[in-house]
Amino acid sequence: MNTPSPWWAPHRHADRRPALMARNRIVAAFRAHFEQADFVEAEAAALQVSPGNEAHLSAFATEALGPDGSRRPLYLHTSPEFACKKLLAAGEERIVSFARVFRNRERGPLHHPEFTMLEWYRAGADYTDLMRDCADLLALAAERAGTRRLRHRGREADPFAAFERITLAEAFAQRAGIDLLATIDRDGRTDRDGLAAAVARSGLRVAEDDTWGDLFSRVLVARIEPHLGLGRPTILYEYPVSEAALARPSLRDPRVAERFELYACGVELANAFGELTDAEEQRRRFKCAMAEKARVYGETYPIDEDFLAALAVMPEASGIALGLDRLVMLATGAPRIEDVIWTPVAGDPV
Repeated sequence: MNTPSPWWAPHRHADRRPALMARNRIVAAFRAHFEQADFVEAEAAALQVSPGNEAHLSAFATEALGPDGSRRPLYLHTSPEFACKKLLAAGEERIVSFARVFRNRERGPLHHPEFTMLEWYRAGADYTDLMRDCADLLALAAERAGTRRLRHRGREADPFAAFERITLAEAFAQRAGIDLLATIDRDGRTDRDGLAAAVARSGLRVAEDDTWGDLFSRVLVARIEPHLGLGRPTILYEYPVSEAALARPSLRDPRVAERFELYACGVELANAFGELTDAEEQRRRFKCAMAEKARVYGETYPIDEDFLAALAVMPEASGIALGLDRLVMLATGAPRIEDVIWTPVAGDPV
């Protein structure tokens, strides 16, 4: 069996170099774009007391050794979100971070253990403002890559076209024939059995131990995501409040949250929130997520009490995380994320 050449082999580097140089042009253009819009670039510390409290994100754990030999557990962050929100609480109003982030259990054509997350936050802004930001950035990335189309595995999207916008409720109805909101009470409680029956009628598998969230994700992955961002980018918005993570409930309908995800060529590029500033509600959500993590993976992560203290005084804001490497992939037509990372993490490419 032939062993693949290392990424630093001259012939492999020569193949990858055009995409890497396009990456540099895109990053430089993004930095100039945010500077012109009066954003402050902030560098978030990678070592944190909590890597984040989402049920299905796995972190890299380490420990800090004190001068006296004491040991304190720390984690490499999965996102600069906690640090950026603390800066909002400190008084910053527009923040952008080009952060190296770390996620365990992740490696594949679209996933890498270490990658670059572009996050930006706007104090006093509605989350729809971030949709317009995304349109500007996708067009700018394509221009700097010298292309008019985003491409991935035979799928294309026009980064200069007006984005498609569709709610989760509309997507479930159109693609799976499921009335999603009928399975959510106005206080956010979900009807697992009701959704299970609807999922079974749609022809998808239902297991006895599936939770409402499991079923929601199965429909999303199987029936909805493959159709998103084809021809033009798609904004998928108004996620159920039970899938809100750090997003606030919608004033229009308490069953859904101010959350959207951006897709192009069937690939998820960004996740955005109208930010939740209710510290006690955020604590409750973290505890629920960690209970689910314990059920599925047999582990939990600590809650960053300093973050919750900052959240209580943070101004109303909207924020977004965009996978920079994935966007570069689509702008250059690269088939794998490792093709657009200058020095990939050691290990067999997928």
